[in-house]
Amino acid sequence: MLFSFSASIAVLLAALPATGGSPVSDPWDALANKALVNQIKANHGACNPRNAAVRREWGSLSKSERKHYIDAVRCLASKPPKHDRSFAPGSQNRFDDFVATHINQTWTIHGSGNFLTWHRYFTWAYEQILRKECGYNGYQPYWAWNKYADDPINSPIFDGSPISMSGNGAYVPHNDSEIAPGVFIPAGTGGGCVTSGPFKDWSVNLGPMWPSLKIPGLVAQNGTGLEYNPRCLRRDISPDAAAWTRTELVMDLFNETTILGFQNLLQGMVPTPGYLGVHSGGHFTIGGDPGGDFFTSPGDPVFYLHHAAIDRAFWTWQNMDPSSRTYVVDGGTNLPFPVNTTLDDIVDMGRALAPPETIRDLSNTMGGPFCYVYV
Repeated sequence: MLFSFSASIAVLLAALPATGGSPVSDPWDALANKALVNQIKANHGACNPRNAAVRREWGSLSKSERKHYIDAVRCLASKPPKHDRSFAPGSQNRFDDFVATHINQTWTIHGSGNFLTWHRYFTWAYEQILRKECGYNGYQPYWAWNKYADDPINSPIFDGSPISMSGNGAYVPHNDSEIAPGVFIPAGTGGGCVTSGPFKDWSVNLGPMWPSLKIPGLVAQNGTGLEYNPRCLRRDISPDAAAWTRTELVMDLFNETTILGFQNLLQGMVPTPGYLGVHSGGHFTIGGDPGGDFFTSPGDPVFYLHHAAIDRAFWTWQNMDPSSRTYVVDGGTNLPFPVNTTLDDIVDMGRALAPPETIRDLSNTMGGPFCYVYV
C-alpha cells in the first residue's frame, strides 16, 4: 500500500495488521510497526500522529515521488555552498557542504557514543535543506538493505533507471577492498564511473581521504581533504558486502538489550574477527569512490538513504521499549583525551547545516527539533 507524502500516522496505523491478523512478511517491518505504536503511546507532546513526517522505503515510493527526490538532490548540487571558503575551499555547491562537514568531523563521530545521534541529525538536516532550499515536499527515504541483499544491483535503488539512485560503475580492473586490517571485500564488477541513471554525470569534488578503491589516479589527498579535486562518481556494487545486511543480521541488532551492545554490533565493533556489521555492509555495498571512503562517503547521494536506514534501525531498537531506551547513551568520544559521552554533549555541525543541539534533544524522533517516524 502506498501513501502520499501528507499521510498521517493515524492513517498508517489504520493500515497496520490487526492483532491476530495476517503477519507482515518482512520481520523488520513487523517489528517497526510495533515500534511505531509504542512510540505514539509514549509521546504526548506537540509532535503527534496528525503532524509527524513519515519516512518510507525507497521501493515503496511512486515513480513521481522518486523523481521529485532525485530532482531535489540534483538541485542541491546547483546551489552555491554556504560554508566559509576558508573552511572548505574545495566545496563547489550546497551538497558539498554536507560532505565537508562529515570529512571535518569523521574522527569524532564514528566508533563513539555520539555516532547514532550525530548521523540522525546530519540526515535530518539534509532532509530539511532539500525541503527548504530545493522545493522537496517529501521526507527522507531509506534503503531497506535486507530486502535487496541477495541482488543489490537489480534493486530499485541501483538498477540504473531514471528513477533509481543510478547504477553500478563501469568495470575497471581493481583491488579487493580492505575494509579493516586483514578483512577484504572481493572486487566487484564495477569500480569505474557510474554510467546510468540520474547521477551518471555527478561530480565528486572533495577527498579522497581513505579510498578503499585502488585504481590509477585515485589517491588519498594530502591535507584536510577539503581541497577541490573534481572527479566522477564511481561505484563497485558488491553482493559480498550486501550479505552483511541480510534480514537475520539486521534482526540480530534487536536482540541487544543495551545501547552500547546495539551500536557496537551495528558498527561491527565486536570481538568476532572479520565481523563487518550492517553499517559498513551498507557502505561497501555501494563501494567505489566516495562510497567506500570512511571520510567522504556522503559524496555519493545514496549515503542518505543508507543512513536513514541506520536511523530506522536505531529508532526501531529505541521504540521496542521507549521508556527505558529513548534517552540512553554509552561509549566514549574519539578525542585526544577520550571521555564518556553524555546526553548533555553538544552536536555541532556548523551553522551552514543546522544549529547546535544536545544528544538529549536528538534522542527522540518525536521531540527536540524532530517530528518524524518510520514505516
